[in-house]
Amino acid sequence: MDPTTPAQPQSHHASHDREIESLAEFDRVVSAHGTLAHYRVQAVDLTARTDALMSADPTGAVFLGCPMDPGAAARVRAAGALVFPPIPGLPFDPYRARVYSPEELYARLDEGYAATPDALAYDWFQQTKSDGDVFASMLRAIHDDAVSDAVDELLVGARVVGVMGGHAMARGTKSYAGAARLGRELTRAGFTVATGGGPGAMEAANLGAYAAPFDNGMLDDALLLLSKVASFTPSVTDWARSAFEVRGRWPGGGVSVSIPTWFYGHEPPNAFGAHIAKYFANATREDGLLARSNAGVVFLPGAAGTVQEVFDNATPNYYESRGEPTPMVLVDRAHWTERLPAWPLLTSLASGRTMESRIALVDRIEEAPEALKRLGG
Repeated sequence: MDPTTPAQPQSHHASHDREIESLAEFDRVVSAHGTLAHYRVQAVDLTARTDALMSADPTGAVFLGCPMDPGAAARVRAAGALVFPPIPGLPFDPYRARVYSPEELYARLDEGYAATPDALAYDWFQQTKSDGDVFASMLRAIHDDAVSDAVDELLVGARVVGVMGGHAMARGTKSYAGAARLGRELTRAGFTVATGGGPGAMEAANLGAYAAPFDNGMLDDALLLLSKVASFTPSVTDWARSAFEVRGRWPGGGVSVSIPTWFYGHEPPNAFGAHIAKYFANATREDGLLARSNAGVVFLPGAAGTVQEVFDNATPNYYESRGEPTPMVLVDRAHWTERLPAWPLLTSLASGRTMESRIALVDRIEEAPEALKRLGG
């Protein structure tokens, strides 16, 4: 397609072909086409590209949070571009083009968790949420949409299995070790593990994915090391530092995705998900996590949040609003039939529908991968 032609409604991937998300991409486009018409330039520092901005056609282009020379900004606006300038004083970039990394969110952890970008973003969220500032709510919405765009690009072609479970599962417990082995086995089987990104069962599954390239003894050693700081309370700082100690001792671990939220400020993100898609809006985060779990979801024991996720997942499977139902595996028969009896309701909903053959209840975590493969055909 001629890059000077106005963009028409196209496929998701075609629209992403017109996004520029790095300085190298910017230089390639200008060099190859000599125009920026109808491109979307996202969070790229263009202060050293004034000559290109002054000469290339920017008709219909959109610049999202791109620092540039004031004269260049005035020129591209006058020539028909939209320029959304960077917002000073924020602890996050609302126009970001990539998901987060653990190192980014936990920068300055040596000064204590309160000094990290993750904690500062939560503090900003709490302040602006209570103020009811419409500008702040707009910035949160822009940020979350940018994160959704980034995670969609990241997961193109991936077979994603969601692992859901509560934050209360402590390091050093049998259930935590089981969730870690589950994440390891799924990753070794070629799936991309995705979790809610917090502590407990979520951290364990991301840890297991991280451990996948190493021999089995590595996970045992890592579990022992982590057990010395069993929970993120009372100290998020100590909890996070122990995770980075594991990462430092065994660098280059397996890749998984975590999708946490600042809505639950008491749940810091775990450091074992290589890619962290963190949201302000919990509803957007939960629906996005489940929608992207295209190869199924494993539900470990949890409380209200996990129960909500069971039925958030069941609803599109019931109506087939996302296409063919995806597998749902609930782990721990006693938990899901006695303590929180979601299973009887789920089976009643599924009765006589396509999703009936896509749900399973197993006693032990070790049974989940086989059940998932069986339900997925």
